[in-house]
Amino acid sequence: MFKQYFWLIVFGVFLLFIFVPSYSQKRDLNRRNEEYRQKIVELKEENLALHEEKRRLEDDPVYLEKVAREKMGLAKEGEMIMKMDNTENSKP
Repeated sequence: MFKQYFWLIVFGVFLLFIFVPSYSQKRDLNRRNEEYRQKIVELKEENLALHEEKRRLEDDPVYLEKVAREKMGLAKEGEMIMKMDNTENSKP
């Protein structure tokens, strides 16, 4: 009877050595999969925002002018760009 329990315990330990590493690996893969899903959602949102920005730049001349002036520092012919520094350190 003791021999049967011994072999049963040995068999149980053997199964643990086989299944525990694969369970741990499966859990890690599931965690990484969830991280990738979240990254996909974030990239889709960013992609939508970029498509909207592209559409506005192509279709809205007022927005295009605003972007050209604010982000690129462009001006119309004859205009002069003056940048003002409003920080406290800029006082004379």
